[in-house]
Amino acid sequence: MSTRFCRRFSAEASKKVCTKWKSVVGLEVHAQINTKTKLFSGAKSEFGSAVNSCVSLFDASIPGTLPVLNRNAVELGVQTALALGCKLNAVSMFDRKHYFYADLPAGYQITQQRAPLARRGSLMFPVFVPGVSKSPYYKTARIHQLQLEQDSGKSLHDPVERKSLVDLNRAGVPLMEVVFEPDLETGEEAAALVKELILILTRLNSCSCRMEEGALRVDANISIHEENTALGTRTEVKNIGSVRAVAQAVDYEIKRQIGILNNGGIIHNETRAWDAAARVTVPMRDKEVVQDYRFMPEPNLPPLHLKISEDSTNPDSEQGDVIDVPKMRHLLPELPEETRQRMIAEHRLTPIIAMTLVNELNLYDHFRSILQEHGSRLSSKLVANFLINDYITILNRNKMEPSSCTITSSQLARIVDLLQQNRLNAHYARAVLQKLVDTKEGEASQICPEAIVRSNNWFLITEESQIKQYLRQAVDANPQLVAKYRKGKDKMLYALAGEVAKTSEQKIDMARAVELLKEMLKSG
Repeated sequence: MSTRFCRRFSAEASKKVCTKWKSVVGLEVHAQINTKTKLFSGAKSEFGSAVNSCVSLFDASIPGTLPVLNRNAVELGVQTALALGCKLNAVSMFDRKHYFYADLPAGYQITQQRAPLARRGSLMFPVFVPGVSKSPYYKTARIHQLQLEQDSGKSLHDPVERKSLVDLNRAGVPLMEVVFEPDLETGEEAAALVKELILILTRLNSCSCRMEEGALRVDANISIHEENTALGTRTEVKNIGSVRAVAQAVDYEIKRQIGILNNGGIIHNETRAWDAAARVTVPMRDKEVVQDYRFMPEPNLPPLHLKISEDSTNPDSEQGDVIDVPKMRHLLPELPEETRQRMIAEHRLTPIIAMTLVNELNLYDHFRSILQEHGSRLSSKLVANFLINDYITILNRNKMEPSSCTITSSQLARIVDLLQQNRLNAHYARAVLQKLVDTKEGEASQICPEAIVRSNNWFLITEESQIKQYLRQAVDANPQLVAKYRKGKDKMLYALAGEVAKTSEQKIDMARAVELLKEMLKSG
């Protein structure tokens, strides 16, 4: 994930390319299933373990070992398929995909090619580009299929020793591959699709979605063509490692292909990689020769049966307990788009505000916790605006993610309380947040925001007598502004108000101050 909460791209990268060319983008997403053990063995599926410490005999392809399917992985795959509106297959099959590489000891990968777990789903998601569009629009991407498969190991190359070593910790880790149809056009749409998928998988707890750990990897297939003509030659950009990089890689590749064709060149069917430092795609290998993976049925795994409907029965009594799909459907949590629509209806929030809150898990958790703890005492709109405009501003200023911030929901609620009671303004609310951010870890959660306000004398000045004193000082010190205002230049009123704010160190109730200033200037 990005180190900043709000992704900001250059205007050039985020706008559609206005030429005769039409871009077509399809994604393939590999999501590591959130299980304790691997797909076909009892070895741990744990990130960060010592090299080759999570390897069973089966993972190392020792002769005589057989795969045993992880039930929990199948259940999480089924939940994900249901959430994505896919049609589950009552019977799915496993296949061997043959290719030879050092980190694949068996010489084949167990996957689902011919009869996957699910097919034909769709995902509708919002797309919003700050500075380009005023409101989000919705896009739908069809899902070709969702399949289960095992991951391969990892090759470690040492250029100094001129050696290549293999770590098999990832070998056999359970994956879901979600293959989307080429229904996208821009990098922003691709990034928004990945973000929505991450939100869904996180809600289901079927994947950690930590892209920095390789738990979610994205491949993008990109081509361009002229309108009303056949699709162009596509290139595949492999293993894109962040949501922001998805948008950048897709937009770059579209521009690269357009540049080649505009100059009379030819697009080659090739696999490319994304260089995040240089922000360019670089060639990996061409696909002129289609690789023959020699798919064949996996002989050591029986067909996977699901109970699709209430009245369906297990066709094989020896297979044991079959996964009950209707029961799992009833256990699905509220999905992100359902949450957005509920927030718009219940709290009268705008679509952009609802989208911003829901798209950041920690932000939404704060919003929900604050309202649950304080009920109707706090304005939901005020809470939302405070979190988005003030809380996130402070985090961005300190280059912090919401997930790494130790400020509690109760502390945020108390600051909103002070704002709603008109005892604090937005300027000093941010100052309180900064004080909490600056406090040593472990101590910040014990500090009361009101104590910070009291010790720094940041309470809002609301007494009319005090406000009038500041107004009189500003009027007496700026006779030229007063004269211009009385001659009809209404903007001078706000110039005078600015002087009042400055002399009061921005602690004055400016809404009341402007009203009193108008009265004072009219009365002479």
